[in-house]
Amino acid sequence: MHKYLQRSVTRAVVRALSEYPVVALLGPRQCGKSTLAKKILSLRSRAAYLDLERPSDRAKLQDAESYFETNSRALMCLDEVQRAPDIFPILRSVCDGRGKPGQFLILGSASRDLLRQSSESLAGRVAYLELTPFLIGEVEDGEVEDSDAATKRLWLRGGFPKSFQSRSEAGGFEWRLNFIQTFLERDIPALAPGLPAASIGRLWSMCAHLHGQSLNFSNLAAAMGVSDNTIRNWLDLLSGAFAVRLLPPFAANLGKRLVKAPKLYIRDSGLLHALLSIETMEELHGHPAYGASWEGFALENVLARIRPGIKASFYRDSNGSEIDLILEKGQKRLAIEFKAGTSPTVTRPFLNALETLGNPKAIIVSRAPETFPVSKGIFAMPLREMLKSGLASNFLDG
Repeated sequence: MHKYLQRSVTRAVVRALSEYPVVALLGPRQCGKSTLAKKILSLRSRAAYLDLERPSDRAKLQDAESYFETNSRALMCLDEVQRAPDIFPILRSVCDGRGKPGQFLILGSASRDLLRQSSESLAGRVAYLELTPFLIGEVEDGEVEDSDAATKRLWLRGGFPKSFQSRSEAGGFEWRLNFIQTFLERDIPALAPGLPAASIGRLWSMCAHLHGQSLNFSNLAAAMGVSDNTIRNWLDLLSGAFAVRLLPPFAANLGKRLVKAPKLYIRDSGLLHALLSIETMEELHGHPAYGASWEGFALENVLARIRPGIKASFYRDSNGSEIDLILEKGQKRLAIEFKAGTSPTVTRPFLNALETLGNPKAIIVSRAPETFPVSKGIFAMPLREMLKSGLASNFLDG
């Protein structure tokens, strides 16, 4: 039995349940949504849980209105709600009839965009929250090992609980390989019936080799033997299933020729390593993807903590000037560069990009053990410190 690690989104879920009739908790399969939901349900005097992948539970919704009426005083949790898209109009009717918050907690393994057509009837009645696999603060606060060891293990194995908490690196690696196979054989056909799962698997593997790079849709389409539009649709599906992230380019009229294609990341570092056949930290250290792997790992931890309304993008122009991540809030900007080394330095392309953007506040997120200045007004700091830093307080949750 593994120790339960407190999830940082818990308070937001509880708060949303006090304000909205429906709260949707979305995230990849096996990231801990059901565990968190059951923890919240255990605190309620009346609660009910249905797993809509289980035939016996789906059968209870043959007369959904009657079932919900029978459990009208309970907080009802519907797990894997994307399996029953016809339930959303009924939820709207029930919520409007009762007129109170905290009626339904729905869990889904598809993004808000993929659920949009089904869930649009709940507009104004639902709060959407995302649960990621484990984050750095969650494992450092909940594990007995020192924080640096927890970060390394999280980086190598990724944040899926059964991978991270496996008794061995080999066990975690095997779990991730099985997860990839199940995702392709079961989840993809469920999300997009008729789509060739083998082709999606090949594309996902190619994405791992492009991790941290700007996308060239035409080259990828040619390699796959399909059209540009097909590649875009398939990538949208992988993005909607929380498998990849497409980080948009910075857009502003700066008198510069800016890269217009998004950057591609495999969202979970453990899945990235499994797709690249990286099983140990020693293998990761010697792999060409070492730096890009750290960039994606740190990026996901930062983006999971940004406040609502923050715009995230990357900067790259035709002269090679670049910034890995830009966070914007109104007129304020924070530039972030990710470096896997322990003694990072400021590069000329980074300084040129900062100058073009008016020299905004800048941070280098590295694997150094402590924070130190690397240039005038620019600090290098460990990921955990950056997430807690007052330098980033306008952009990140504290």
